[in-house]
Amino acid sequence: MTTVASADTRLSSSARQEVADLFGPRPWIYWTDFLLSLTVGYASATIYLSGPFPSSRTVASLVIAVVALYRVSMFMHEIVHFRRGQMRSFSITWNLLAGVPMLIPSFMYESHQDHHNVREYGTRQDGEYLPLCHTGWSGLVVFLGQVFLQPVLVFLRFLLGTPVSALHPRWRQWILQHASSFVINFRYRRTLPADAPRGWWLLLEWCCFLRAALIVVMIVLDIFPPTRGLKIYFLACCTLGLNHLRTLGAHRYTNPGFAVTHEEQFHDSTNIRGGLLTELLCPLGLRYHALHHLLPTLPYHNLSRAHRRLMEQLPESSAYQDAEYPSFASVVSRLMRTIRTREGHHAPDAEGI
Repeated sequence: MTTVASADTRLSSSARQEVADLFGPRPWIYWTDFLLSLTVGYASATIYLSGPFPSSRTVASLVIAVVALYRVSMFMHEIVHFRRGQMRSFSITWNLLAGVPMLIPSFMYESHQDHHNVREYGTRQDGEYLPLCHTGWSGLVVFLGQVFLQPVLVFLRFLLGTPVSALHPRWRQWILQHASSFVINFRYRRTLPADAPRGWWLLLEWCCFLRAALIVVMIVLDIFPPTRGLKIYFLACCTLGLNHLRTLGAHRYTNPGFAVTHEEQFHDSTNIRGGLLTELLCPLGLRYHALHHLLPTLPYHNLSRAHRRLMEQLPESSAYQDAEYPSFASVVSRLMRTIRTREGHHAPDAEGI
């Protein structure tokens, strides 16, 4: 264990030293990227929602809206990695302009920190991990099937869960622990920090309730046709589908459900080369997921530069070199092959997910 820990420390410290000048976020990049993506996404979504479907115009608008709004949503990942007080105006603006309208407030993603915790990564207390290599094809089908279920659950979470949670403190606590995290592992239970900004959470939550209620009211009053609700659902499924597809390539999913070291966490993650399609599928530097797990506070706009530098400066014998894949398809193909060879094997019930 000492040898593993020392190797873990060496990799992290060596990588950190090589990219020490790249940890500072550049606010103008965040603001420009976010506002441009948001404008394109909302404009395209408006055309899609108001036009006849299917038609070439609405289909094209749907594709653009999905890609743009998916990119917008991924800023939530950056926000939860900001240090307390860092980029505060950006976080507030993102939540008000994107988080509330899209029903994805960032407080629902703060559980992401458990995904980086060496005691929680890959265990049942990691909401963003499933032992896909050990659950066979059925586990993969269930994972992909979440794409069609989660938009409904999130909508009901705010439309019904918010007012219900206001009726009793215990109900409120249950909602926050069991129904306030964007996860793929539904057995995850959120731990609430004592210093959590619950007032800010509550404000965002009620804003999301009003947003969800407005959709229902507009359809009930026949201001919008019922098909608009179906269109919104389809847009949400497509956007979430991109994220689930990306998630398939983010890790190797070989952990059966046990706590691992930081280096083992890194080895279970991937860095992916590729072109425009890879960037669209893995926006904001998410193609460098192994690097992100190694150095979580690197801002997204410096990940590509940091990866190139580490590939050049670290020796070929470095564990960092082993995390790179030539394409997204190569990562998923490896996962499929592993599932095929391990069909029928499951993570242990005692410790695993």
